[in-house]
Amino acid sequence: MAPPAETDGTPRTPRENRGGRMEKLARLPVFFALAGKPVVVAGGSEPAAWKAELLSATGAAVSVFSAAPCEEMHALVANPPGGAVTIIARSWDAADLNGAALAIADAGDDEEAARFAAAARAAGVPVNVVDRPAFCDFAFGAIVNRSPLVVGISTDGAAPVFGQAIRAKIEALLPLGFRKWAQAAQDWRAAVSAMGLSFHARRSFWEGFAARALSAPERVPTEDDRRSLFAAAETARATPDTGSVVLVGAGPGDPELLTLKAVRALQSAEVVLYDDLVSSEVLDFARREAKKMLVGKTGYRPSCKQDDINALMVQLAKEGRRVVRLKGGDPMIFGRAGEEISACRAAGVPVEVVPGISSPQGAAGRLVTSLTHRDHARRLQFVTAHARDGKLPKDLDFKALSDPAATTVVYMPRRTLADLVTHLAEAGIDLQTPALAVFSATRPEEVVVSAPLDRLAGEVEIAVEAGAKGPCLVIYGHALAEGAAVEAAGLDRERRTV
Repeated sequence: MAPPAETDGTPRTPRENRGGRMEKLARLPVFFALAGKPVVVAGGSEPAAWKAELLSATGAAVSVFSAAPCEEMHALVANPPGGAVTIIARSWDAADLNGAALAIADAGDDEEAARFAAAARAAGVPVNVVDRPAFCDFAFGAIVNRSPLVVGISTDGAAPVFGQAIRAKIEALLPLGFRKWAQAAQDWRAAVSAMGLSFHARRSFWEGFAARALSAPERVPTEDDRRSLFAAAETARATPDTGSVVLVGAGPGDPELLTLKAVRALQSAEVVLYDDLVSSEVLDFARREAKKMLVGKTGYRPSCKQDDINALMVQLAKEGRRVVRLKGGDPMIFGRAGEEISACRAAGVPVEVVPGISSPQGAAGRLVTSLTHRDHARRLQFVTAHARDGKLPKDLDFKALSDPAATTVVYMPRRTLADLVTHLAEAGIDLQTPALAVFSATRPEEVVVSAPLDRLAGEVEIAVEAGAKGPCLVIYGHALAEGAAVEAAGLDRERRTV
């Protein structure tokens, strides 16, 4: 896990983080419901025909104003994909736009485009002029069609080819069978709504539906699927709503190290109680409407009391909420998970754990260094260098921590590292043992200090003075010699050392 923060014990209370505002959007992605509604297309060119085909596919009634429509437009009139396409063999007039849901034109020049856009806006109709974004109220993006599942992609006109390339990627990721599952969702939605399910039960139904679709995307949903899902919903309706707690490992910081199960838990949470060590990029995976509350501990600064965190977690779950307790790294490694699990069990609150990538794993991966190289290490041991009083724990087994056949990971070492090395020397460790201190492992601001054990504490202080910050982790042992050999070859020197 990411190392728990070292604290001075000063209390603070949990507080809600309403999060940052939505980042700036070049375009608002919206989806018009056009079935049976009139739409005007001015122009008979091939680009106009493509727009008319797209609009017909939505079920719109498309009126094309053109004195000389192209052959493709005539072919579309004869065989539309959805709503009727009608050619009116003359130029458009402002009165033709009254009552239209949308207005689209393929204008010959800016003057015609401006005239069409002004007429549409005067009629209160959203307008698009093909390839003339200055006159457009909305844009047509690249489309991935698994209707009723539809994905739209926009680059705000900056790079249409780039949008098409992204569309190709998404096409490859979305099985064609999702069309059938999306249609089933549409067909079953009214019946689900009629059941009068609670928020939790309704969400549980659709989570079960999504799980089936994702596990068997190429097959058509069957009556057995429907019967099974509705039976589970009936059971949920007869069962009183109960909250739950999920302890989720957020990993050391890089959001790409989140597990799929962690992402699913975040997306179903109603409340997220998170630590200071959880990066904002990880927190972004939670639903936007979920309440997010900071309950963490910050190094040597005011921190929430563990008892207050436990009480809040239990209270929210007893109110029927789905609570995610989001912790840096893996919650089961120096993450106080045991205390929180005990509190939930004592209160009768269902609790589960979603493990995360630990800080040692993340750091070793970034450094491309095995912590258990078979030529150098027989054991991997984790230890904390920070007791409740902020000092080095008195009950550490320094003999075991000096074992030359072990790789040792030290959590929360910043204030006690020099004292730890002194005790290790007294226990007989080779002070030339390779060692690393890793700040903010896997994050963009990651800093790695490499030095023999006897010089590490001094190098760490130099790094801190130079700006290294964030949670610190110390790793030492002869297995690191392999990483040192890679570094000596000049690989990634600028990222790995200071």
